[in-house]
Amino acid sequence: MSKEDTSSGTVNTYDLFQSIWTNGLVMVKTYLEVNPNANVIALESASSVGGVWSEDRMYPGLRTNNLYDSFEFSDYPMDEETFGAKAGEHIPGQVVQKYLRSYAEQFDIHRRIRFGTWVKTVERKVDGAWLINYQSDPHPSSAIRAGSTDDGAVNPPLKQILTKKLVISSGLTSEPFLPHIPGSDTFNAPLFHAKYLLDNFSQTASSTENNVVVYGSAKSAYDAAYAYASKGISVEWIIRESGHGPIWMAPIYVTPLKKRLDHLIGVRFLTWFSPCIWGAYDGFGSIRRFFHNTTIGRWIVDRFWDILAGDVIALNGFDKHPETKKLKPWTHAFWIASGLSILNYPEDIYEYVRNGKIKVHIADIDHLSEKKVHLSNGQTLKADTLVCSTGWKHRPSIKFLPEGTDRALGLPHTLAEKAETDPLIQQADNYILKTYPRLRNQPAPIKNYKPPVSTAPSDDNDPSNLNQPYRLYRFMVPPAYIKDRSIGYTGMMLSLHTTLCAQAQALWLTAYFNDLLPPSAGAVNPSSLTNGTPNGTPKGKSKRNAEPKNPAKTSFNIPQITYTTILHSRFGRWRYPSGHGAQFPDIAFDAIPYIDMLLRDLGLEWRRKLMKGGWSKWWRECFWPYGPRDYVGLVDEFRGGRGL
Repeated sequence: MSKEDTSSGTVNTYDLFQSIWTNGLVMVKTYLEVNPNANVIALESASSVGGVWSEDRMYPGLRTNNLYDSFEFSDYPMDEETFGAKAGEHIPGQVVQKYLRSYAEQFDIHRRIRFGTWVKTVERKVDGAWLINYQSDPHPSSAIRAGSTDDGAVNPPLKQILTKKLVISSGLTSEPFLPHIPGSDTFNAPLFHAKYLLDNFSQTASSTENNVVVYGSAKSAYDAAYAYASKGISVEWIIRESGHGPIWMAPIYVTPLKKRLDHLIGVRFLTWFSPCIWGAYDGFGSIRRFFHNTTIGRWIVDRFWDILAGDVIALNGFDKHPETKKLKPWTHAFWIASGLSILNYPEDIYEYVRNGKIKVHIADIDHLSEKKVHLSNGQTLKADTLVCSTGWKHRPSIKFLPEGTDRALGLPHTLAEKAETDPLIQQADNYILKTYPRLRNQPAPIKNYKPPVSTAPSDDNDPSNLNQPYRLYRFMVPPAYIKDRSIGYTGMMLSLHTTLCAQAQALWLTAYFNDLLPPSAGAVNPSSLTNGTPNGTPKGKSKRNAEPKNPAKTSFNIPQITYTTILHSRFGRWRYPSGHGAQFPDIAFDAIPYIDMLLRDLGLEWRRKLMKGGWSKWWRECFWPYGPRDYVGLVDEFRGGRGL
C-alpha cells in the first residue's frame, strides 16, 4: 500500500506499478483479479499504454514480428472484426495500440494510470516501504520525453509516493543508448535515436532528395532503413566493423516444411533441441538428456540448427549478391536468441539493397562534420539525417537509494573484482557445462570487437560501465528482498513469446506478493530434477495434483534461491554469448519451459494440451505449437485451487 503527498494535503493508499507496458498491463489486471479491493496506481512516462506500442513510438510501418493469433492475451482475443487484424498477416502497430488500450479499458486499468509521469528515485526506508520521487506532466514535449530541456521547457516539481509494494515493468527498451561520435556538435542536421523516429520522420522524409544514414545492425536499423527506402529516399546503412555484425533476419515461414517461425519456437518437441538449464521442468528430462548428453543426440541437435540457419541464409539469398552478402550474420544461429528476428515488411527489403536504394557499409564512424559522416575506411557519406539504431540502456533509468543498493536489488552493476572467482558462480558454471557439454565449444570471439562508448561516459546506466547482469529469482525477484514480498520486476527479458511470458510472470508475482506460492516454489535444486519432477513429486502425476488445495506458506531457502538465481543468469552467458545472454534473460526456444517452471511453482497444470484429453493428446502436446489460447483461464484455475 502507499501514501501519496498531494498539493491538497490529502492522503491516498495504493499498490504501485511503475510503467504500463505489455507486462505492466497484465500485471495490474492479474493483481486486481486476486485482490479486487486493492487500490492500484500505475506511473507511465508515455502518453498512452503499450511501451514500444505506445502512440509516442508508432513510427511508419511498425508491425509485430508475430503473425495474427500469436500476439494477444489469453483472456482477451484480438478478433478481426473489432481490431482489424487479419489472419496470416503481421499486426500493424496501430492495431496493437488499439488492442492494448481496449484491454486497459475493459479490465478497469486505464483510469488507474498516470501518464506523462517519470520516476526519478526509489528509496528503501527503514520500515521496509519504498519512497518514490516522480515528476508528472500529462502533455510532455518530445524534448522532455527524450530527457532534454533544451527547448526551454521547465521540469515539473517532484512529488512523492510511499508504497509497501512496488512492481517495476519498464522493460529493457525504454531508455535509448547513444554512442559518442566525435564531431556530433558540428553535424548541423537531425541526429536522433531510432526510439524517436516518429517524432522526426515527417521532417526527415519530406524529400526524396534527402540522404539518410542509418547506424546500427539491430531490428530497428532494418525498420528505419526500410521506412525511408520505401518512401524513395536513399539510405546509407552503416554496420560497425568493430561490432557484433548483422542480426539474423528470417522470413516468417522457414524450414523445408515452410512452418511459421513464431509457431516453431512454441513446439515442445523443438524446444528439446535447445540447451536449457530449466528445461527439465517440462517433464521430459530423459529426452533432453538423450539430445544433449549423448554423442548421437548432440549430432542431431547440431544438424537441426544447421538446417535452420542454412534455410534462412538460402531464403534471404545473402550469398547471391555482393551487397546482400554484407547483411549475412557473423555468428551461427545456435548462439543467439532475440537476435533472431523476422522479416515483417510488405515488400522485400533486400531488393532495396540489391538495387542500391539501400547501400550497406561495414565500417566504424570515425567522425562527423557538417552533414557528412566520415568512415574508418576513408569513405565520406552525405547525410541529411543520422538515425542511431544503437541499442538500449538495459537497466531502469530510476536511481535507487541508498547508494550502493543496486547489487542487492538484482540490477546490473559493476564489480571491481572478477565475478568468476565467486564459488557460487564457479559451481553454476560447472553444472551448466556438465549438463550441456555442447556449450563448452563457445564461438570464436569476433575479430576487432570493441564496445561503443556512451555520449555520457559517467552514466551509471551505460552498458559499457556495467559488468554484472540482472540477478533476479525466476527473473523477477531480488534474492536479498525475497522474504519481504515488497518488490518485483516484470518484463526484464526478451522473447518472441511476449504475452505468454507476461501472463505467467504476472500470476507468479501476484501469488508471491500474497504469500500464495506453494512451499515447493521456495527453490528447487536442478540436480534434484528427475525426469523434470522436483522435490519428489510422484512420477505420472502433475505437480498441480501433488500440491494441497490450501498450501502452507512459502518458506524461501535463501542459499538455494541465491544459487538458482546465479545458475539461471550464468546460463545466459554460456547459451547466448552472441546475444544478450550475459546481460539479461534473452530467450527463444526456452520460453515454453520457462512458463512450465512458473506454472509448476504455482501448482498449476503446465502440460496444457493434455487437459483436452482424447487419443491424440500426447501428439498435440509434443508437436503442436503453444500459443495464447492454450493458457485461457489460468487466473481462475489459480483462484479456484485456493478458494479465492
